[in-house]
Amino acid sequence: MESMYYIGLDVHKRKISYCVKDGGGRLHAEGMISATRLDLDHWMKTLPQPWSAAMEATMFSGWIYDHRKPHAAALKVAHPLMLRAIAAAKRKNDRIDASKICDCLRCDFLPECYMASTAIRERRRTLRYRYLLVRQMVQMKIKISSLLMEAGVSYNKQRLHKAGYFRELLASNPDIDASLRSLLGQCRETVVRLGKIAGAMIRSLRHDHLLSERVERLMSIPGVGPITALTWALEIGDVQRFSSIKKAISYCGLCGAEKSTGNTVQRTPLSKQRNKHLQTTLIEAAKMAPRYSPTLSLLYDREKQRGNSNRATLTVARKLVAYLVAVDRGQTHFLVADREVCAA
Repeated sequence: MESMYYIGLDVHKRKISYCVKDGGGRLHAEGMISATRLDLDHWMKTLPQPWSAAMEATMFSGWIYDHRKPHAAALKVAHPLMLRAIAAAKRKNDRIDASKICDCLRCDFLPECYMASTAIRERRRTLRYRYLLVRQMVQMKIKISSLLMEAGVSYNKQRLHKAGYFRELLASNPDIDASLRSLLGQCRETVVRLGKIAGAMIRSLRHDHLLSERVERLMSIPGVGPITALTWALEIGDVQRFSSIKKAISYCGLCGAEKSTGNTVQRTPLSKQRNKHLQTTLIEAAKMAPRYSPTLSLLYDREKQRGNSNRATLTVARKLVAYLVAVDRGQTHFLVADREVCAA
């Protein structure tokens, strides 16, 4: 039986430090290569066979993972927050980091994180770019309000971003001079253009052959729209990786962290170790879901009576996670008991 060789990679934007060891921990090779596909190909030809590798999860890990996956016996990505030994070391450099990652892989102590398929990651990149466009739209809308307030122009806050009202405001208000009108027009054009691009991205993802059926199933849940369904499908990836609903809730950042020592147990606010895209989307969905589901409405009212509306929203969000996990695992549409109640 051939002995396995283990490789630890410390990945950066331009350079990759590597360390190659055998199963007994004997150093076989170490060094640094350029972070390009051509250099990776040349370097992989020099490696002893068979080999498995591990690297820390960074923004550069995706393409390296895809490029090396066909050539490796096993390829793992380590959770950066779990690699405490590297962060807490007295001496720290790229060579030492690569060696420690290699040792963690060799001794089976590597805190592995989930790596979605290439197809899911490509579509997730599109959805996250749409989030960027939405944030820019909000900034432009805030800028429109700021410009009007700077000039002392009175306006209807609820109708300001309606196309007809905005056009009428620019044409009829004498307090808006030519220079201000030009700036406001440019801001408005930016908002409209970004909105069209964001809408086109959502439509393309909804009709994607890889996502369309899954998204339609998820949208059968009361209060779950296309944004929530797409965010869930692309950020979660394979729902089977969660052995329980509690773990899915924790991944979505809908529970607090716990710090306990001795007889003291301290509950902290919502954990920062979470998928922030899912957390934000689910909380926003939970604010609207009670309007579409009598069950979720009763749940929200019961929790709100205890005196905390934010806690009630979190309770609804956790229930939505339970619904999403059930529909995704069963690969069936949601059994809408609410509609039966309404029909009765």
